[in-house]
Amino acid sequence: MVLTGGERNEQIALEAVLDQGAVRRPGRGRPRLRPRAAACDKGYSSPTARARLRRRHIRPVIPTRKDQPRQRNFDREAYRLRNKVERLINRLKQARRVATRYEKRGDNYLAMVHIGMILLWLKPFADTA
Repeated sequence: MVLTGGERNEQIALEAVLDQGAVRRPGRGRPRLRPRAAACDKGYSSPTARARLRRRHIRPVIPTRKDQPRQRNFDREAYRLRNKVERLINRLKQARRVATRYEKRGDNYLAMVHIGMILLWLKPFADTA
């Protein structure tokens, strides 16, 4: 997770997210630092974002905007899996403190987001007890 200013676009954090992210392998072994593909929304549909992903040998799964030429090899099935991440973020925003950003400092806000994510992770365990 990378925190930016609220008025900034998301593309400025693309490099930082790719540097920090790790993909778990099935079974044993170290996590891979480079995913095979990255599904993004239309905000990342610029040629520079696509070039950054390709430079790292990551297949971009990004729909094109209306003002851009259509891509032939767009993987619609992989893009639909992005819905799971969006639903997780929406559940995180159910926490009023995260949604309205009561914290003025970025470190404090990031701590609240981490606490919210931990609570979401612990929720299934609390339901079984």
